Amino acid sequence: MDIVGFLKSQFICHLLICYIFIVSGLIINFIQLFTLILWPINKQLFRRINCRLAYCISSQMVMLLEWWSGTDCTLYTDPESYHKYGKENAIVILNHNFEIDFLCGWNFCERFGVLGSSKVLAKKELSYMPIIGWMWYFLEIVFCKRRWEEDRKTVVQKLLNLRDYPENFWFLIHCEGTRFTEQKHQISMQVAEAKGLPKLKYHLLPRTKGFAVTVQCLRNVVSAVYDSTLNFRNNENPTLLGVLNGKKYHADLYVRQDVPEDEQECSTWLHKLYQEKDAFQAEYYRTGTYPAVPTVPPRRPWTLLNWLCWALLLLYPLFKLLINMINSGSSLTLASFAFVIIIASVGVRWMIGVTEINKGSTYGNNDNKQKHK
Repeated sequence: MDIVGFLKSQFICHLLICYIFIVSGLIINFIQLFTLILWPINKQLFRRINCRLAYCISSQMVMLLEWWSGTDCTLYTDPESYHKYGKENAIVILNHNFEIDFLCGWNFCERFGVLGSSKVLAKKELSYMPIIGWMWYFLEIVFCKRRWEEDRKTVVQKLLNLRDYPENFWFLIHCEGTRFTEQKHQISMQVAEAKGLPKLKYHLLPRTKGFAVTVQCLRNVVSAVYDSTLNFRNNENPTLLGVLNGKKYHADLYVRQDVPEDEQECSTWLHKLYQEKDAFQAEYYRTGTYPAVPTVPPRRPWTLLNWLCWALLLLYPLFKLLINMINSGSSLTLASFAFVIIIASVGVRWMIGVTEINKGSTYGNNDNKQKHK
């Protein structure tokens, strides 16, 4: 292992990266709180400022993937569609098979300049999560409890509020509702059999109600629906912990553009789409490629520059504090610092654990079997 690879694998480096992310994130959350005074005065200015503030947080995650890990992201798409990416509002359908698929989705957004304004349909519990969840609140992210009878009115209202959004945005949605596991897949295919739907091998059945409502509410502002299918070469099983350790992965993302012709037929259209996605997955596993032109979108420097600025701002006072503590020779002070390090390391591991498949949501397991839509 070379010296750079060795440093990337060291816990102290991980701790410093997480320190920068956590402290800068909380600072940004605090600034976002004060932007609320702008909402009744100039809503569009509030939105533009929060897009930039959100970018300061989410781009640090993308920096880990692009610059720290060095992960390659190859885009397979139609060259004519490629030139439209980032220049129009769109709904982006993502598969949900990997621990870092959300990060690859953000990487896709970053390469085309819409990371700061990107939206998601997220579970309500995430809104309480410091930094990311709080950032999303100020971005007007659509949160749901995943109980449609309770969610419908709230989701519709939040989607309608995005109709006058001043920035180009991509609305990222996992139509399967939860990450793929063998247990969830088995249950999902039992539902498919009961409903007379074709079975899928590599996906869960899509949940059509949320997608149909999203298309209906955003139809006048969204120009296209991008269907994206993510895979990793050589049977790689990427994890956020692997990215943090500097491990390089090789992602292939297949993107095609379409729009449901009739909002009343969204359910049929989406089921057909997932059957096609399943066929693309099978072809990828057989040939190692997708049926489109491979392109590597240029990597932009802003994610790295943003992180370096925060590093310079926050590491100096940290090192100065550490030196003063060592010079003081106080056992209590050093013990307190060690305790903070332990708490920080536990917090970091908890945040990483949120992305792990084996600790993911139970949504879609046996207790939800009869509720599958």
